Amino acid sequence: MHAYRTHNCAQLTKENVGETVRLSGWVHRVRDHGGILFIDLRDTYGVTQVLCDPDSPVFAEVEKVRSEWCIRIDGTVKARDPELVNPKLPTGEVEVFVRDIEILGSAGELPLMVFGDQEYPEETRLKYRYLDLRRDVMQTNMKMRSDVVRSMRERMWNNGFREFQTPIITASSPEGARDFLVPSRLHPGKFYALPQAPQQFKQLIMVSGYDKYFQIAPCFRDEDPRADRSPTDFYQLDMEMSFATQQDIFDTISPVLAGVFEEFGGGKKVDNPAEWPQISYRDAALWYGSDKPDLRNPIKMQVVSEHFAGSGFAIFSKLLEQEGTEIRAIPAPKGGSRKFCDRMNAFAQKEGLPGMGYIFWRDQGEGMEAAGPLAKNIGPERTEAIRQQLGLGVGDAAFFLGGKPKAFESVAGKARNVIGEELGLTDQDRFAFAWIVDFPIYEKDEETGDIDFEHNPFSMPQGGMDALMGDPLEVKGYQYDLACNGYELVSGAIRNHKPEIMVKAFELAGYGEEEVKNRFGALFNAFHYGAPPHGGCAAGIDRIVMLLAEQSNIREVMMFPMNQRAEDLMMNAPSAPLNEQLRELSLRVIPQED
Repeated sequence: MHAYRTHNCAQLTKENVGETVRLSGWVHRVRDHGGILFIDLRDTYGVTQVLCDPDSPVFAEVEKVRSEWCIRIDGTVKARDPELVNPKLPTGEVEVFVRDIEILGSAGELPLMVFGDQEYPEETRLKYRYLDLRRDVMQTNMKMRSDVVRSMRERMWNNGFREFQTPIITASSPEGARDFLVPSRLHPGKFYALPQAPQQFKQLIMVSGYDKYFQIAPCFRDEDPRADRSPTDFYQLDMEMSFATQQDIFDTISPVLAGVFEEFGGGKKVDNPAEWPQISYRDAALWYGSDKPDLRNPIKMQVVSEHFAGSGFAIFSKLLEQEGTEIRAIPAPKGGSRKFCDRMNAFAQKEGLPGMGYIFWRDQGEGMEAAGPLAKNIGPERTEAIRQQLGLGVGDAAFFLGGKPKAFESVAGKARNVIGEELGLTDQDRFAFAWIVDFPIYEKDEETGDIDFEHNPFSMPQGGMDALMGDPLEVKGYQYDLACNGYELVSGAIRNHKPEIMVKAFELAGYGEEEVKNRFGALFNAFHYGAPPHGGCAAGIDRIVMLLAEQSNIREVMMFPMNQRAEDLMMNAPSAPLNEQLRELSLRVIPQED
């Protein structure tokens, strides 16, 4: 007989009745029914009920076990009485009478219970992550994560891609976040960096002639944490293709992700990837207030400035006299009650705005009436024009925000999401994907007037060199994101593979040719030796699994995440280095002033 088990805790059925078996696992819970001890024995595969009564030669030993002790038992498989069968368990028709037991690992008083669904502070869960990971929901999440990665790999191999690994210790590269720097012992005063992404390496793989690359890549960014982003490291499905257009990238990665969501999405609807809409960055900001819109919500915002220009509502009419301002409306079908409108107005105030103007339409018996302070101020003619533009009717409402779009777009986007949720307009049984395209490459600093990159600096500008000869703020890149249910899942671009365009693109952002050569020398030099047109993207695995597992916090689908302060409470990281380590690296820690 095997030293630890003949079966796992999900295998035994009525076919095994009468057999002597050996099981190993953890004590999920112990129940004492009038001198008969019942133990739910758990391993990663499932649960088997074992029992022991005073007739067992090891009854006294079994009495000692407690929750989360790791034990091995030998026993005889028995059929449960029909009225005691548990249909929820694969092993629910049988139980095992214990004839021998070995304590493999005892457990002290538990800081958190594995059995049950009690809530514990996140700090406790992360400090004792090895216990937290034993819980049913975490076991399910981590198995799903593993299965999703396997599925992605298989789908990429089936599409003719090969997996190549890129370095973990490399040079610093601007990817939109802070690097984690690693001091060099052999080169005092110099530092490596952990890669924010394999960006330059995967482009060099294309220049090297390998055509199709993918990798389940670890990425490291020193970022401020939030619910859908890790503050230190994450994994992505990274891919790159040579001789590929933007549409080729879409046609390649979309079926891969659609297949994953169909396989693990619990039956939720996934639209045909060939029908995923392509929405420009500017339209996404206008219609949804976000470059990662939730299209399960059908609400589209619209510009209604003309109806308020010169109107009796002085706040908006005077606002429109300023350059670059506009008024946008958020339609709210079925939201036509003063109570709901007041609630949304309070929401805007919590977001730091003075409030949101609103109009709602109600039936007054002899016809429809527009109500609310805005309706009184602008009059029936303008109000009716707004209603017709928005396609609203009795029982509906509209909310209004004004100013320079960048100042209110994010709040408008949040308001749109809240309205969709509260009015039941958002389809909860669907994964809604959309490609966001035509990102601007440059942006202007409002304070200094300087031009800098708004998005990925390695993107090919639409129009090539000619586009760079005009207004930089009008230059769009072959850059794209894939949004799903309000989250960005994929980001990518067709790359700038021509050195002269690369130099000009960086020049517009204030980087001279020498700086480009110094910071991106490998790419710059490689592009002089027959670089093919190429492009690709990266899909965030943690965020994808978070959506599939119906979790709202990314730490629920990561095995050993950091907390909100980028601390590993279990491993006590970050920690202070030893003086010998600092001397070896020629480093000195300067104490922070209070």
